[in-house]
Amino acid sequence: QVQLVESGGGLVQAGGSLRLSCSASGRTFSLYTMGWFRQAPGKEREFVARISWIGGSTYYADSVKGRFTISRDNAKNTVYLQMSSLKPEDTAVYYCAADFRERGVYDYWGQGTQVTVSS
Repeated sequence: QVQLVESGGGLVQAGGSLRLSCSASGRTFSLYTMGWFRQAPGKEREFVARISWIGGSTYYADSVKGRFTISRDNAKNTVYLQMSSLKPEDTAVYYCAADFRERGVYDYWGQGTQVTVSS
């Protein structure tokens, strides 16, 4: 069982930056590929970024590529999402999720953190 807790959301002006954190419980964090997703009001949840459990390779949605950076610190059981050049359309609840050994299924989800970008 893995518990995920996101933090770092808030209100920021367009063009600004935020860093989200996701802390995980348990001793097997390094075995999980970690992902960030978001859901805007009235829209479906969408993929934002992921970082692999092995090798640390990263992958981004086209909408955030070049603006967002995902990273992880296995010693701290934490994954980060550095968001820069924020746009109003980035406004959403952001969730982190864990996929054991990148099987393609995110088994564990956090409760989400709100990011609001004002124009």
